[in-house]
Amino acid sequence: MSLNTVEINQRMDKFDRHASVWLFGYGSLIFKADFPFLERRPAHIAGWTRRFWQGSHDHRGTHSAPGRVVTLVPEPGALCHGMAYLVTPDAFAHLDYREKNGYLRLATDIRFEDGASIEGLVYIATHENAAYLGPASERDIARQIAAASGPSGPNVDYLLELAGALRELGKFDPHVFEIERHLAAFKP
Repeated sequence: MSLNTVEINQRMDKFDRHASVWLFGYGSLIFKADFPFLERRPAHIAGWTRRFWQGSHDHRGTHSAPGRVVTLVPEPGALCHGMAYLVTPDAFAHLDYREKNGYLRLATDIRFEDGASIEGLVYIATHENAAYLGPASERDIARQIAAASGPSGPNVDYLLELAGALRELGKFDPHVFEIERHLAAFKP
């Protein structure tokens, strides 16, 4: 699959007739909501875990030195905590562009802290996209993050802002926090 997924995502019409739809964010969408939204609520999705396995050629790295950002990978029994946003369909032009580097819009069941749930959307970069970097040790991921920077800034900032946002939500993510711990060995 191409690096640029904008056209593929624009063909996703499941929610076209809806006045609003819930969007689940698990990475930078937790701490950088640069799009209009009607409501924002802590939430989680089941059966997925957050991993720094997606390359970032357009935001936190370059084509010759990609950064690493999070995607979701299936894991039975897992819960991935993040933030859900109620958006109107107008927001998707911006979001599709923002998430264009291999991410696809997928329907998912979003669960809120109060136990309520609703079908909504999530952007996930699968192993089939050209920017997918795949598994590596947390130490190797930290090394790559420490060295990468792109148009949206240093990759380190992405990791630290995500870790901080998860702490603010009161959620523990061993993968994210272990990479953050290793980062100290590579920071100048």
